Amino acid sequence: MVRRKGGGVGRLVMVLGLTGLVSLVAVAGAHGSYPAVGGGAANLGLSAGPHRHRERAIRRLESFKASLAAGAAPSPGSPITSRSRVYHVTDYGADPTGNTDSSEAISKAISDAFQVPSDHVLMPGIADLGGAEIHLDGGSYLIGSPLTLPASGGGNLKIHSGSLRASDDFPTDRYLIELWASHSPSSDSSSASSSSYNYEYITLSGLMLDSNFRGGGIAVVDSLRTTIDNCYIVHFTSDGILVQSGHETYIRNSFLGQHITAGGDPDEKNFSGTGINLMGNDNAVTDVVIFSAAIGILVSGQANTLAGVHCYNKATGFGGTGIYLKLPQLTQTRIINCYLDYTGIVSEDPVQLHVSDSFFLGDANVVLKSVNGVINGVNVVDNMFTGSGKGVDIVQLDESNGKFTNIDQVIVQHNAVRGMILRSTVAKASVDGNGSVWTVDFSPVLLFSDRIQYVQYTLLSDSTSPNHALRNTSGNRVVIESDVPVTASVYVAVDQCVPNIGEF
Repeated sequence: MVRRKGGGVGRLVMVLGLTGLVSLVAVAGAHGSYPAVGGGAANLGLSAGPHRHRERAIRRLESFKASLAAGAAPSPGSPITSRSRVYHVTDYGADPTGNTDSSEAISKAISDAFQVPSDHVLMPGIADLGGAEIHLDGGSYLIGSPLTLPASGGGNLKIHSGSLRASDDFPTDRYLIELWASHSPSSDSSSASSSSYNYEYITLSGLMLDSNFRGGGIAVVDSLRTTIDNCYIVHFTSDGILVQSGHETYIRNSFLGQHITAGGDPDEKNFSGTGINLMGNDNAVTDVVIFSAAIGILVSGQANTLAGVHCYNKATGFGGTGIYLKLPQLTQTRIINCYLDYTGIVSEDPVQLHVSDSFFLGDANVVLKSVNGVINGVNVVDNMFTGSGKGVDIVQLDESNGKFTNIDQVIVQHNAVRGMILRSTVAKASVDGNGSVWTVDFSPVLLFSDRIQYVQYTLLSDSTSPNHALRNTSGNRVVIESDVPVTASVYVAVDQCVPNIGEF
């Protein structure tokens, strides 16, 4: 009987404790703060917002009830901890109103997230952080120094859901977020990852980054499988996004602009900087808008894909470029289903360049620029070009540094053109006449000035069948001659770049 009575008292104590905790939740919900018991809300690890208080108190209440059901109540002096790997920057003192500098607080949250919970790894030397999250809680944070990841490296981490704004003393040669081990405060040769990559599977999502005209937005250096998704990056002076070395950075569903505008900006001629600077291989930019910068996308790495990109940065008429491919003799770039809006594409010595299914507006075109005279494996096919009737070629050869001399496998055809000059590497035409010489001039259409590699023609006469032959193709003019005068129609097809299949 004594044990039963004692058990009843014990249960009564636990019920009273549970009732007290419920009352604490009720107070938090009604007033948005907790009474100062044992150091107040800060010692309980709670953030300042009333909703955060209530949510966390409810979670702890549920944990407390679960422990009662298991028959083991927590000791009164031990805090209730969580195994969550979500790091709320407001818990570290970050100011979501943007009135005070939050660099140190957010950096501390990042540092804690890199405390590895297990010995799992991704690539050799890159610790698996288990899907840890740096949660910005929808706040707008002022930062005076870049947010860098620890130089020790790591992966499987997400930073998301808030805004970062550079302060007036932010360094002008840095980026708001840097996946860049050499710029980490703790960077040294002994702490760096043992692989050639420092970070893997880092996701930056749902962020607005305002560089305040002091440097860039995001730098991704020596990183593997990075995702930049649903970001809005403005007021940069260098690059909105820099990707250097590394492998497979995916940039998607994002907006970038040095100035916030929707076109027709009176200061457009002064736009500077680069929206996206790809200095690495095997990356993809998809469904991205670049609305102001001197260069929309600058590519100097191989095997990159650009798809669904809309560039209406500085217009070509003001000296701007939508997409600039600075990869002489090893381009390996695919530009698919893009919208070049008054600003075009420039490619230096293009080798393996594919441009298709894209729309060029306002005299925007493709410029193939000779550096060492090499052009090989280029497809500009199935695009639409619309211009102002000022005589701009849809594809233009820039041979100011010298003629293209090494030409092979260049296909420009099947493009729909309005208000611009059609250029192609293949063409067909017919001519009617009464005589012994028929001339078909393809120079207004063919891309290269004096180059026809292949001719196919048919001479059709109703009265007689004369002997005839191809006499000349110089200057892109095809000349066909018969041995006797005849009334005939001549049909001609030409090609400037027939693949070389060897000598016979």
